[in-house]
Amino acid sequence: MAEILSVNLAVPEPNSAKEVGVTGINKRPVAGPVPVRAPGPKTVGLGSGLVGDQIFDVRHHGGDDQAVYAYAREDYDWWEAELGRPLAGGVFGENLTTVGLDVNGAVIGEQWRIGSELVLQTTFGRIPCATFQLKMGIPRWLKRFTREARPGAYLRVLRPGEVRAGDEVTVLHRPEHGVTVAEGFRAWMSEPELLPRLLAVEEAPEDLREQLRRRLNA
Repeated sequence: MAEILSVNLAVPEPNSAKEVGVTGINKRPVAGPVPVRAPGPKTVGLGSGLVGDQIFDVRHHGGDDQAVYAYAREDYDWWEAELGRPLAGGVFGENLTTVGLDVNGAVIGEQWRIGSELVLQTTFGRIPCATFQLKMGIPRWLKRFTREARPGAYLRVLRPGEVRAGDEVTVLHRPEHGVTVAEGFRAWMSEPELLPRLLAVEEAPEDLREQLRRRLNA
């Protein structure tokens, strides 16, 4: 059964990697339940979709298309074996740590019901940034993370609700185009020959699709 292993909210800490000076990438589990709603546009909205979470670099993070970030415990386990060190849920900055759910294999636009009310929709994979590099403290971490294509998934809120650890996750709908979160990430980051397939995905964020149009027409 797919379920939520933990719900994680930001514990702010200093960030020398960006001018804003503070980051919410450090997230830790909370007991819940936590209300989830669409936060509104990036830069002028509420930032995170989870009430009580905090986003400081609002130019690059948060907003309706990045309202929630999910990462699979199974991928953490893989990274633990690779890095030889423990990785607690939330250390990558995700709001939802899942178990039994193929997050990277989810199709972009896939809809998940969590618990009895909350419905989320996958939008794209997480693009690693300088804050993530600083947080991990591993040489060439961004290139390593990119190469393995285990980005986790951003999600938008289709129906608000609450989330807590132990909630079951049910896939309600899976688009037929078949482009997964991992494939979309590889297209954007390292395999440009896949970009036309990604551009055809109507469920992808519109600002991303506009950037794709510019890249393909350059």
